[in-house]
Amino acid sequence: MSLALAPRPVGMLPPIAEKKIQSWIRSRHVICLGNFFVFETVDYAALERFSASINALGGSVVSIDMIGKIWIGDHRQVVLYRSRASLHTPHHDLRHYWIKYGNFKTRFDAQP
Repeated sequence: MSLALAPRPVGMLPPIAEKKIQSWIRSRHVICLGNFFVFETVDYAALERFSASINALGGSVVSIDMIGKIWIGDHRQVVLYRSRASLHTPHHDLRHYWIKYGNFKTRFDAQP
């Protein structure tokens, strides 16, 4: 199931957007797959912030999907969302940042 965010004007500055994405890279919410940045979260509002950050940096969100439900704790299930975005620049600073501080798996990937 693919979801869409309504475009709305957001006045986020590029340096702030870059700091937010760097934070998500360190917390393993954002990974890099090929030419795309993949963001996974259980918070739908975070998808809107991710979309605003990508737009502020000149990129675009390609897709937003509902992956399924995951267990948080013993008795609570939440919906996991995945957003895929492109920054249109293969040598963007965030790609180098991900190489240095990022990971190949998100925090929601199954642990062995």
